Amino acid sequence: MPNFGLEIKDFQYHTWNVTNWSKLPGRLTGPKFEAGGWKWQILLYPFGKHNLSKISIYLKFVDQQGESTGWHACTQFVLLLWNSKEPTQYVSSHGYSRFDAECSNWGFGNFYDQDKLFIPYDNRTRPLIDNDSCNITALVRILKDPTGTLWLNKNTYFTGCIGLKSQRINTFFNSVILSLYYIRYFREAVYITSKKSDKPARSIASALQKVFYQLNVSAPSVDITELTRFFGWNTLSISDVRKFIRVLQNDLEDKMKNTKMDGTISKLFVGTMKTHIKCVNVDYESLHLEDYYDIQFNVKRCNNLDDSFTDYVQETLDGDNKHNAEGYGLQVAKKRVVFESFPPILHIHLDRSDYDAQNNLVKSNDRYEFPMEIDLQKYLSPDADKSKPYKYILHGVLVHVGHDQYFALLKPDKNGKWFKFCDSQITKVSIKKMLHNNGDENILYNNAYMLIYYRESNIDELLYPLLHKNLPSHWHEENEKKKEKDRLKILVMTDDMFKNHKGFNIINLYDRRFPLSEVSQIEILKTDTFGTFKNVVSAKFKIPINQMRFWIIKKQDNINFRLHNLITDDLINTSMDEIRLTQYDGLRVYMEVYKKLIDIKKQPIKTTSIIIFLKYFNPYTQSLEGLGHLYVQKDYIIDFLFPILCERKKLPSNTLLDIYKEVEPNIIKPNIFKKMNSKFTFKKYNIQNGDIICFQKTLTNKEIQEHVSVNRIYSIPQFYESLSMNIVVHFKSKFGYKDPIPEFNLVLNKIMTYRSVVNQVAIHLNIDPLKLRLISVDSYGEPKYKINSKSDQALSKFLRFSNLLYYEIL
Repeated sequence: MPNFGLEIKDFQYHTWNVTNWSKLPGRLTGPKFEAGGWKWQILLYPFGKHNLSKISIYLKFVDQQGESTGWHACTQFVLLLWNSKEPTQYVSSHGYSRFDAECSNWGFGNFYDQDKLFIPYDNRTRPLIDNDSCNITALVRILKDPTGTLWLNKNTYFTGCIGLKSQRINTFFNSVILSLYYIRYFREAVYITSKKSDKPARSIASALQKVFYQLNVSAPSVDITELTRFFGWNTLSISDVRKFIRVLQNDLEDKMKNTKMDGTISKLFVGTMKTHIKCVNVDYESLHLEDYYDIQFNVKRCNNLDDSFTDYVQETLDGDNKHNAEGYGLQVAKKRVVFESFPPILHIHLDRSDYDAQNNLVKSNDRYEFPMEIDLQKYLSPDADKSKPYKYILHGVLVHVGHDQYFALLKPDKNGKWFKFCDSQITKVSIKKMLHNNGDENILYNNAYMLIYYRESNIDELLYPLLHKNLPSHWHEENEKKKEKDRLKILVMTDDMFKNHKGFNIINLYDRRFPLSEVSQIEILKTDTFGTFKNVVSAKFKIPINQMRFWIIKKQDNINFRLHNLITDDLINTSMDEIRLTQYDGLRVYMEVYKKLIDIKKQPIKTTSIIIFLKYFNPYTQSLEGLGHLYVQKDYIIDFLFPILCERKKLPSNTLLDIYKEVEPNIIKPNIFKKMNSKFTFKKYNIQNGDIICFQKTLTNKEIQEHVSVNRIYSIPQFYESLSMNIVVHFKSKFGYKDPIPEFNLVLNKIMTYRSVVNQVAIHLNIDPLKLRLISVDSYGEPKYKINSKSDQALSKFLRFSNLLYYEIL
């Protein structure tokens, strides 16, 4: 843990031994332990909290209900996951947080990759999880907080939001850009408007689109220098905010003209008002209807937002604010404003400009209150449509404190939480507390310069059809997320996929050491039944429904997959989502296909019958070949298989065979592949549904010597041990697209020498290996270290930072 130079109140550590990992529930907590006089626990999501490819681990404060109001614990901590037999094999993450009533747990949603837990990785000699168990340790350092404000505004919450990098000069730019980004429909309008041919350096809309895109996918913060180049304003004041926003809106409006998106900005931000002016001393009056993109209120004359509206709709124009009446000059006049409509997104600017004793323009910090909700119907024209409510909800406050601090309080989601955006620093806040706490409310009420209100009732129904009618498919963000929640993706494996798979297991879905299997994916509604699913699969694969049935593929750990349960027609009217909920991590099925039509109800599987998969090892081709599945009885003698296996592989019926049971690749040991005794039963070897039987011809001593003489692997145990040493290596040309094959992958063995690797690459590129040079990369993935062509080191030594090598054709 980094040393913050603060006095330590307490330091403790606690280790939790986690067993039966593959059978753990989705969320669990470890034993309680004490640190700093408080009780804590480790909170574990073994299959990820939000991302199923990761594991999530948090430190949790146990009993906050027993604490007095205002309690907090300033805590540094490290969370480690390690091999319970070998402590040097570990991964860790450290953090710090002010634990309080709003933050009772903190940790790491993406603590580590699921697919790296069960294999030696990152130069480790043993897997982190061994024999389905591991240890998780929390190191907890409680720090003293003499001022009571330590990390008060720097809680390290994972917010899910991305900030903007600080500019060289402090301006409102970042706050305004973020406030616009989190207006969903404005964001989508920006995505649509910019064209592929637009270059950011020549188009405000394109530069803005680039910033918005990076805010959607980047971390931890985004640079907006490219956008700010369009605004050559040397001196900036709060009054420039309106100008800045209008420049952005105008540019977008121009881009949208004569397109299907024409008018979008108006629908978002524009309302209509009628202004009536009548001079007091001369016979002059005017009436005109105008559009407005925002409303500006003078803070000096009013105490709160409601006062401002009342003052704005009816005021006297006198003094420096006299009306310039045509033909009469400056005149005292009565001004009356009637709002004909309010826009869905209402921007309210607070004019805090004032003059000091020397008549210099200065910023006023007068207190000005604004509500979380406001009803604007009373300010509408009597002729306006009032059939729908005009209730507005606060969604953003832009604040300027002192001379150089700008920040934004925003609520990114309609019904979500509030966050404080101060450039790249983002913290979760309670705006209600801020508006009812003396210190914070003074900051907001005395320094807010812009308010953003959303109309509560009809923003979606007004704008959704307009935008989504024209929205390109790849920008359907929120709509796609909503659809995603309603849909279910099911992986369907077939016999052909098994036959094409040349490695461990019946299939490879996640282990990137080896080529991943190409698996069909069926997407249906979560409410669709098993019967509907069968119809969809039947149509996709053009197989009659009565010739197929489906097995759930169970993930035993992050690498191994086996058949689990048959989905019977008793579930024909059950939704696939209900069936999915019986699994921990999604739904994968194996489609079993019969050669002729069957009646599954009349031909149930016998309880003593098991389905197994067959693989054949050919030492001449140094490869495995999948031969489909087979049903056997548990009490059958294993030599029952011999004639069937010979027939499947088209071998003479009297061929002698060696038979092995394939076991999990992460626990391979030298003696694990003892031959199965052909006189024993399947039950004796504990053969279960989905287990894999691998066989080869029994070799004579002469045949073995022949294979050895040409350095060929001749037995199944040797071959599987070799498989465990394979790795997928990514090759890139040093000169990019100058070379015929700029990028490709090869499956190579970790113990291969440099010369052997070069030969494999040369074969793939069809060039002379003497004209080829390989270059390893640094920690940034850039080519750096030319490998000595005479090196006898193993391939694994060249892959120090990643599985990437560059090649150069000499």
